[in-house]
Amino acid sequence: MTGITSEAFILGCSAIGAGLAMIAGVGPGIGQGNAAAKAAEAVGRQPEAQSDIVRTMLMGQAVAETTGIYGLVIALILLFFRPLLTAYINLGL
Repeated sequence: MTGITSEAFILGCSAIGAGLAMIAGVGPGIGQGNAAAKAAEAVGRQPEAQSDIVRTMLMGQAVAETTGIYGLVIALILLFFRPLLTAYINLGL
């Protein structure tokens, strides 16, 4: 039985890193769900303030979503651009 090559190990670590980066999508999903629920409650209590409530909720959700987008970008970089493997090859190790 042969051992794992260095390139395969690096690609495997990149895949694990991409998976861990996608865990960053869980937090924004939960936070946005809570924000929408609280906004619906607030509109139910004060229907006349609906436009202010919705505007504030959407701004908060846009800020919260950036975390998930950053995680997705990191995962895509690790999977498709393979920076760790490129650095390994360039160093000639």
